[in-house]
Amino acid sequence: MMNRRQFMQTSAVLGATAMFHSSSLWAENSPKTVPQITLNNGVKMPIIGLGVWKITDLKQCQQCVEDAFSVGYRLIDTAQAYGNEAAVGAAFHASGLKRSEVFIESKISPNHISEKGVLRSFEESMKRFKLDYVDLFLLHTPMGDAKGAWKALCKLYRDGRVRSIGVSNFYGNILRQIATKELGEVVPALNQIETHPYLQHFKVQETLKGYGIAMQAWSQFGNGVNGVLNEPVLKKIGEKYGKTAAQVILRWLVQRNVIVIPKTTRKERMIENISIFDFALNNDDLAQIAKLEKNQRIWGGSWGREDI
Repeated sequence: MMNRRQFMQTSAVLGATAMFHSSSLWAENSPKTVPQITLNNGVKMPIIGLGVWKITDLKQCQQCVEDAFSVGYRLIDTAQAYGNEAAVGAAFHASGLKRSEVFIESKISPNHISEKGVLRSFEESMKRFKLDYVDLFLLHTPMGDAKGAWKALCKLYRDGRVRSIGVSNFYGNILRQIATKELGEVVPALNQIETHPYLQHFKVQETLKGYGIAMQAWSQFGNGVNGVLNEPVLKKIGEKYGKTAAQVILRWLVQRNVIVIPKTTRKERMIENISIFDFALNNDDLAQIAKLEKNQRIWGGSWGREDI
């Protein structure tokens, strides 16, 4: 009889293997031809984008987003709490790209999680973006009045102010309530959660799949503090394909149909991160990565627990 750890590892391997077989088409794409995920309302979004967390210098943030556009990114993830929505909007307006070519995602700040807070802060965000609509707006955490906040997001969606709505860091009962329409008439399109080789979230992904909710990862590289980029297993896998550990992690996630938003301020890293569609991890690679699971979180807090 296998113990619990063996069971979890075996389950992860089987899950990874199944997803690999359904996702091998990624290898056929060039770095600048980014595959898209179709959300539950029919809206399509790129499977890889640029995250701009902690890029608080607005001039630097604008330049980073412009650089990302120049090398093929079309998805930008920001948040009210990041303080750089204006820079993201300015970069788009300077890019010369059509609005329909760019997918802009933001999140309602935790201190605005209420019905009135969402409606008020959303208008403030739109002024900073200088846009008529955004493609995806999320509740950043399940703190505060999540029921009222979700009701407000549903209204913005019905009114056409946002193309899709979703949540971030939602698990357990609060996720179930929103996903089954107990708190509003719209099923979230996406849940953005911490996911990396030390916190793989196969079980959570299966739950989301059952609800028809896409999964997006944040902290794909453990925010650079948990040592995952120096993991020997990932480096060894990368050597086979002439890729870095970071590229192996991103490839592992997109083969699972997980949307990724790696953050960097360096153009060469942007190019590296998006250059993951010319190889595919095999079953042995996936099995080795599955064994790295540690249930290790970068960010704590009761709202990140899966049992509530």
